[in-house]
Amino acid sequence: MKDEKHHLSTYTSLIIVLVILLVLTTISVLVTGIHLGPVTVAVALLIASVKVAIVITQFMHLKFENLFLKLAVSGVFALFAVVILITFIDYCFR
Repeated sequence: MKDEKHHLSTYTSLIIVLVILLVLTTISVLVTGIHLGPVTVAVALLIASVKVAIVITQFMHLKFENLFLKLAVSGVFALFAVVILITFIDYCFR
């Protein structure tokens, strides 16, 4: 516990993250307004996953954690992607 370092983010990096998240939110709202069938949901989920990754790395400080925790979170993302892929395959072939 005494070896822990405090990780501070600069205001510039926080503003950049805010702008990126707002742009991605705008893109996801615009994409859901376009009717592309099942691709619309896939694109919206992809954008949401990118936003989650940004929030986890920036605000939850995953970029400062050890390799094991990074791999564990990556494994969760991979499992989520496989479940979504299986769901879309099932939906498309019904």
